[in-house]
Amino acid sequence: MRPAAIAVFSLSLLVQPLLATAQSPSQRVDEIFVDLNRPGSPGCSLGVIRNGNFIYRKSYGAASLELGVPLFSQSVFYVGSISKQFTAASVVLASEQGYLSLDDDVRKYIPELPDYGHTITLRQMLNQTSGLRDLFDLLNLSGLKWSDFNSPGDILKLIVRQKGLNNAPGDEWVYSNTNFFLLGLAVQRATQKTFAEFAAENIFRPLGMTHTRFYDDASVVVPDRVAAYDPGSKGAFLVDWSTTYALVGAGGLMTTVDDLLKWDSNFYANRLGKGTLLKELETPGVLNDGKPTNYGMGLFLGNYRGLPIVEHNGVLFGYRAEILRFPNQKFTVICLCNVSNANPQDRTRKVADLYLKDDMQPDSASGAGAGGSLPDPARFAGDYLDPRAHTIDSFTAAHGELSGWDSVLMRKNAHQFTDRFGDALSFEPSGGAMKATLDVHGETVFSGSKISELHLDRAALLPYAGDYRSPELDGLLHLSLEQGNLILKDGGNSPLKLIPIAQDEFEAGGSLVFVFQRDAQGRVSGMSAFAPAARGIQFNRTN
Repeated sequence: MRPAAIAVFSLSLLVQPLLATAQSPSQRVDEIFVDLNRPGSPGCSLGVIRNGNFIYRKSYGAASLELGVPLFSQSVFYVGSISKQFTAASVVLASEQGYLSLDDDVRKYIPELPDYGHTITLRQMLNQTSGLRDLFDLLNLSGLKWSDFNSPGDILKLIVRQKGLNNAPGDEWVYSNTNFFLLGLAVQRATQKTFAEFAAENIFRPLGMTHTRFYDDASVVVPDRVAAYDPGSKGAFLVDWSTTYALVGAGGLMTTVDDLLKWDSNFYANRLGKGTLLKELETPGVLNDGKPTNYGMGLFLGNYRGLPIVEHNGVLFGYRAEILRFPNQKFTVICLCNVSNANPQDRTRKVADLYLKDDMQPDSASGAGAGGSLPDPARFAGDYLDPRAHTIDSFTAAHGELSGWDSVLMRKNAHQFTDRFGDALSFEPSGGAMKATLDVHGETVFSGSKISELHLDRAALLPYAGDYRSPELDGLLHLSLEQGNLILKDGGNSPLKLIPIAQDEFEAGGSLVFVFQRDAQGRVSGMSAFAPAARGIQFNRTN
C-alpha cells in the first residue's frame, strides 16, 4: 500500500470507534429494541423521563398484527401488577378522606373472610406481609385458567374457602395478588363507589390521565387498545389477548406511556390528596421482628448499581410492563410491551445504564481476580428447594450470565450475585450440594439446596397414584403412573411430571412442591401442595 493510503486507512480505524463512542444515549437506545423493531412483530412503547419531561420517546413494533397498526405513545396497554401502586394510592386517599384506616382489620370491610386467629390489617396487605394465599396460585392448583375465572364473586368465594395462611401476619413478606384484589373491594365497600370510579375521581382525572382506567367492565370499548402475543414457532406469533378479563385491584389497569409521565411527575409534585400519599407509598414495610422489607405499598424499593430505585413490573397474558424510577436523579424509564418474551425489566435497566452511567457503580465484578477467572455461572443454575416453606427458586445460565426471578442477576464476586433490587444472593457448597441464600436487609428470605432427582421404580411410585381432593379449592387432582413416571392431571392445565426430590416429596413444573402424608399403617392418605405464594393446601386422598 502507498504511504498516503496507509495513513487514510489507519485514520479510518481510529475514527470509527470514536464515532461509536460519540453516539448519544438516545441513539444507542434503539439497539436495545432492535429485535422488536421489525415488520410483523409486536413490541414495546418506551418513555425516558428526566426532570418531568420526556427526553426520549419511541415505540417499536405493532399494536395489532392483524390490522398492521403500529404502536405509539398513546397506545393503551394492560399493565398487570403496575396497577398495584394505583390501588395502594386509592386506599391511602380513601383513608385521608375518612372512609377507612390503614390499620383497620380487613374483616371490617370483608367479613366473609375466615378468622385466622390473627388480625390482618389493610397496611399489612399493602406491604404484602398479610399471609393471605395468592389467588393465581390457587387457580393453578384448582386446574382453572385465569382467563376463564374472572368473576370477582367467584374469586372471593375461592379466597374465603382458605383455612390457612402462608405465614402469621407480619412475620414474612410474601407477594400475593389476593391482598390487592381484596383492597380494591375494601375501597369499593367503604366508599360506596366502584373501585374504578373512585380511582378515576381521585387519581386519573386530577392528573389529566385521560387514557387510563381500571378495566372492570369487559363490555367497554377502549380506543387504541393493544393486543398481546406469545412467540410461536419459526418466528411467528400467537395472539394472547383476553378481552373478557375484568378483575381489578391486583391488576386491571389500562394506560399509556404518555399518561404515565403524569403519574411519574406526581412523585415530585405530590398533587393528590392531603400530602401523605407519597410517604405512605414509599416507606418500606416492617416485619414483626422490626426488620424492613424491600416493598412499600405497591412499589418495590431497592438499589441498582449503587443508586436507589423505585419500581414495579406487570405480567399477565402476553403483556409485559415496567416502570423503573431513580428518585435522586429524577429519572424514569417506562416500557410497556405486548409480547410475552419482551422482558422489559432488563431493557429498562439497559436504558438507564446509558443515561446514568456516570452516576452508577460498575455493572459487574471483573472477569479475573486474585484467584483467576470467575466460576462459570452454569454451576449455580438449577432448582433450589427451601425446606422451611417447601418453595422452589430456579436459576438459569446463558451467555455467561445467571438469571433468576425473570431478570439477569448482577455479579458481585465469585460466589455472590445481586437481584434486581440489590439484595445479596450467595451460593456455596454444603453437604455435597450447592446451596443458595437470599438476604434482604439482614433477613434470610430464601435458603435452599439444589434439587437432585431421586430415582424411584414403578413399585415405589405406585402407592402415590390416585385421586386427591381439596375442600379449600373444590378441586380434584389425579395422579397416575405413565411409562414409569408419576403424572399429575387437573383437568384444566397440561399434565405435569412429578419428580421425587426427598422422602414423600415431589416437585412439578419447577415451582410446585407436593408433600405426601401417610396414615398409621404407612399408606399414602393425602398430600399438601406448596406453590410460591400459596403454601400448605391440603388434599385428601379419595380412593
